[in-house]
Amino acid sequence: MAAVPERLVEALRGRYSLEGELGRGGMATVYLARDIPQGQPVAVKIMHPAVATALGAERFLREIEIARSMAHPLIVPLFESGEAGDALYYIMPYLEGESLSARLERERQLPLDDALRITRDVAEALGYAHGRGVLHRDVKPENILLSGGRALVADFGLARAIGAANYQKLTQTGIIVGTVYYMSPEQLSDDRDLDQRSDIYSLGCLLYEMITGGPPFTGRSLTELVTRILRNPVPSVRAKHPSVPQAVDQAISRAMAKAPTARFATMEELLAALPQPGA
Repeated sequence: MAAVPERLVEALRGRYSLEGELGRGGMATVYLARDIPQGQPVAVKIMHPAVATALGAERFLREIEIARSMAHPLIVPLFESGEAGDALYYIMPYLEGESLSARLERERQLPLDDALRITRDVAEALGYAHGRGVLHRDVKPENILLSGGRALVADFGLARAIGAANYQKLTQTGIIVGTVYYMSPEQLSDDRDLDQRSDIYSLGCLLYEMITGGPPFTGRSLTELVTRILRNPVPSVRAKHPSVPQAVDQAISRAMAKAPTARFATMEELLAALPQPGA
């Protein structure tokens, strides 16, 4: 197991025992742990030092608590969050399964029905959050967990903490560059007046990638990627896969429209435009 900050071990002692590393990304490392009193497995997510410094403990703890208000079966709940020295962490239930990112890495592209089922689950979870005035702001494969035949959305509040810090500075250091593929044009333009249509754009990107095997826009550099997202037309799914129903292609194009006013206004509208899996 990779080294865990000793202060974190001390902060969790008697309540949680760390058992092994589950995975790591650009922002955090996730450990499997056991809730000692309950005897249940949990996942402990520890922010990398550079991210923790940029976020600041007060901002991180305030924003991550948003997840506590999200009581929905398709949203991963937050058990606890805290600060231990320079380590910032939060604790979630451990779910058997894998992230959408892991599945895409293994299979590259998914059967259309699977992509539609995952999209419907994510849209249902996000629609619930939007109805309570909460945006996700970081809808991407790493934040979608596939467990028990359903897709669950994780990490509510984290992207808001990042945005309130210095998203561009973090991105330029390469800490969260992977997120840019799914960011809406208004996010990239540093528009602070985001609404649910930004999450709708990101979900459109996600559906595009699940069907085609890659994100809608790529670039040889971060600057080129951002320029293409801001300026290039949305690529057609049917141009790569003619068998995909036109309704799916049209729904993705509308969800990913450059102007928020040209997108679906709500997740319910997006779902109504998509065919049912198996139809």
